[in-house]
Amino acid sequence: MSETLRVHAPGRVNLIGEHTDYTGGLVFPMAIDRGTTLTYTAADGVIELTSDGAPGALSISLPFDGEPNTVEPHWGSYIAAMSAELGATQGLRGHIVSDIPAGAGLSSSAALECAIGLALGFDGTPLELSQAAQRAEHRATGVPTGIMDQLSIAAGVAGHATLIDCHGLSVTPHVVPDDIDVVVKFIAHRTLEGSEYADRVAECARAEDKIGPLRLATLDDVGRITEDIARRRARHVINENQRVRDFAAALAGGDYVEAGRIMTEGHASLRDDFDVSTPQMDDAVDRLNAIPGVFGTRMTGGGFGGCIVAICQPGALTDGWVVSPSAGARRVH
Repeated sequence: MSETLRVHAPGRVNLIGEHTDYTGGLVFPMAIDRGTTLTYTAADGVIELTSDGAPGALSISLPFDGEPNTVEPHWGSYIAAMSAELGATQGLRGHIVSDIPAGAGLSSSAALECAIGLALGFDGTPLELSQAAQRAEHRATGVPTGIMDQLSIAAGVAGHATLIDCHGLSVTPHVVPDDIDVVVKFIAHRTLEGSEYADRVAECARAEDKIGPLRLATLDDVGRITEDIARRRARHVINENQRVRDFAAALAGGDYVEAGRIMTEGHASLRDDFDVSTPQMDDAVDRLNAIPGVFGTRMTGGGFGGCIVAICQPGALTDGWVVSPSAGARRVH
C-alpha cells in the first residue's frame, strides 16, 4: 500500500507593486492562509487527480509531451505543464482541496503549480521551484507573466510579506504588524487568457526600447517617450517601484495612514496610467476607503477584475477575508 502524502501551497495577495515584475521591478506580496492542498499516493507513469473546487477528473500519461492547453479538464493544463517542465515520469493519484477562488487574482494557478511540483518530487530551492512554475504558467496559458506569483508562494515566510526584487530575484521578508488587518474582497472573476495583460507587457517593452530598463529609469526619462500609451505605462512602473520602497518603510515605521495612502495612490495609477482596473473595482475601492478605520485600498493582481486589498484597523472591515501572512509551499507531515 502506497504511503499517503500531502503538500500545501498558499495563495498570495500583493500589497503593492503591480505590473512591475516583468520589467524586473519591485513587488511586495505576502503568502496567505488560503491555499491549495494536494493529498496523494505515488503512481507509475500517470497523474490522476480530482478537485473539490472544479469539475472533471484529470488523467495524463507521463512523460507528458503534448500541448498543456489541450488538456481537459482545463485546470489540468497547469499540472500537465508543470510535469513537462520537470520531465516527470513518476506520477501520482490524489485529490486537490483549495480555498483560493479561481479568477480572484490570488494566484490559484501558481499555487497549483508549486504544489504539484513538490508532489512530483522537486527538491530544489524555492527560487528554482518558482522558476519552473513560471515556465509552466507560460506553457499552460501563453501569457508572459512575471515571477512574482510563483516566487511569493514558494518563498513565503509566516508572519511576513516579502519585498522581491524581480531583477536580482532577492527576497527580503518584512514583518506584517499584528495591529492591522489585511482584508481581501472578491469583486469579479477575471482571466488572463485573452485579456490585455500581454498588451501591457508589450507596451512596457516599447517604453524600454526608448529609455532603457524601467527599473533604472526616472520620471525625467519618461518625457522622452512620445507615444502616449507607452509613456503612461512607463510612468506607472517607475512610480510603482518607488511606492514599494515607501510602503515598506511606512509599514515598518508603523505609519499605517501613509502606507494606506500609498496603496490608494497605487490604485489610481493602475486605473489612470495602466488601464487595468474596472469601474466596479474603482467603486469598491472608493466605498472601502470611506469606511472609518480603513487606511487604504487598491486592486490587487493583474487587473481586469479579481480582488481588492485593504489595510485597516482590526475589525474595521467585516465584509471580506481577513488574511494572515503564511509560510510558503511545503510538504506537510
